[in-house]
Amino acid sequence: MATYKGIKGFNIQTVSSDPPAPFVGEVWYNSTSTTVKYFAVLTAAWATGGNLTTGRSDFHGAGTQTAALVFGGTAPPSKNATEEYNGTAWTNGGNLGTGRVSLSGAGTQTAGLAFMGSPPTEGLNSTEEYNGSAWTGGGNMTTARQGGAGAGIQTAALAISGYTQPEPQYGTNVEEYNGSSWTNGGAYPTATRWLCGLGTQTAALAFGGTSLGVPNNNTTFEYNGSSWTAGGNMGTGRLRLVGAGLQTAGLAMGGANPNSVLTESYDGSSWTSTTNMLTGQGYAAGCGTQTLALNAGGEGSPALTQEFTGGGPTTFTVGTD
Repeated sequence: MATYKGIKGFNIQTVSSDPPAPFVGEVWYNSTSTTVKYFAVLTAAWATGGNLTTGRSDFHGAGTQTAALVFGGTAPPSKNATEEYNGTAWTNGGNLGTGRVSLSGAGTQTAGLAFMGSPPTEGLNSTEEYNGSAWTGGGNMTTARQGGAGAGIQTAALAISGYTQPEPQYGTNVEEYNGSSWTNGGAYPTATRWLCGLGTQTAALAFGGTSLGVPNNNTTFEYNGSSWTAGGNMGTGRLRLVGAGLQTAGLAMGGANPNSVLTESYDGSSWTSTTNMLTGQGYAAGCGTQTLALNAGGEGSPALTQEFTGGGPTTFTVGTD
């Protein structure tokens, strides 16, 4: 017989694990995690968040929607600015040691990673690690570049493609970081720059960008830790877009030339269009998950933050014991 736990005059079912197939509106108490949860079906939507302290574009983001980190970019007078987001407002963090644009990165708000970029040279090989307050130098990449993509965490990151000057250069280099040094990984199938990456070092997703003769790629590739295979094509090819989530639950946001409002979600095999952004943004920073994502800054409105809540069935935690 089910047991129940009181909540403000009502009794809800107590279970040791979440129901495998909850019904819409169901509420329960998980005695293992000591949390109250409920199940709902959401409509995908974008909302405006707190403005960046310093508006910028061509920078990078990491973390989650309520604990985000952005760094670098075209933020005058320098390109080393770092900001942290708590789900409501941005505050300044420790500056990058080397200011850079067209960079990439990985990690979380308290364990971030920055790599690639320019200037002072057109293609950097330096890496920096963030501990929640300050950046310190990490191991140098084997190939200096800019305009590539990143995935993973601070101690297990992936650097994907990119380019060096003189133009036009389109790279296939892929490197893996173990927290101290970079080694070469499986080459990207198509020489590409200004693409987007997400996921983990051994289960990454890369998509979009531009290649020689193809200004707006719609191709998608999946990485298994050693090699790439083709995934489903995006509905609309884009460059300078950002992403969030995992290889089997990804999100593609915005893009440049022109600044795009398009949002697409990936289920591990195909892309599906979802609710458009409020303002088109290219050269932005992104992070989060497929259902709780963040898009900050960009060419369209450099200080704007937009928050995405995905549609579909979702289990929410509403309190703890």
